[in-house]
Amino acid sequence: MKKKTYINIEIDSLTNSIVNALSGDSFDTEVLPLSKKDIKNLKKRDWNFDWKAENKKADRSVFKLIIEGNENIIQGLISLSDENDHIFMHLIESAIFNKGKIKAYVGIPGNLIAFACKVSFENGYEGFVAFESKSALIKHYQETLFAKLLGGNRMYIDGVAAKRLIKQYFK
Repeated sequence: MKKKTYINIEIDSLTNSIVNALSGDSFDTEVLPLSKKDIKNLKKRDWNFDWKAENKKADRSVFKLIIEGNENIIQGLISLSDENDHIFMHLIESAIFNKGKIKAYVGIPGNLIAFACKVSFENGYEGFVAFESKSALIKHYQETLFAKLLGGNRMYIDGVAAKRLIKQYFK
């Protein structure tokens, strides 16, 4: 039996891209596939999840969030799979320097989730994205992402909520 992974990330802020936590400056971002070079440069101590192992799974695609023009500094990572009628989010994580009270940038999780919604629309799934939530964060995802509870800990983002997120992050 496959071990369930739960989305366990707080949505710190829905921004227009990502925002420097100190200066308030906004930076345009790109979401790109994680490359072999990126995999080599990932340090286990900097991430809670084993992204090297995640990237090896045949049914998943791992993407990195970067500030436009700065491909070497990964702001966050997301693992997605195409379920033929929706996109499933397996893992999502902000870089270590974007966590806690003294984070460098806010808006990382929202940006990555908006990307998942965009992929869903591009694949003809009307923005539908599903994920397993930690119990303690269900209400948080309902309030911040307008996600809906499907049953148990399974949640989904529908087309209306997906459009809202995409409009927030993508021009």
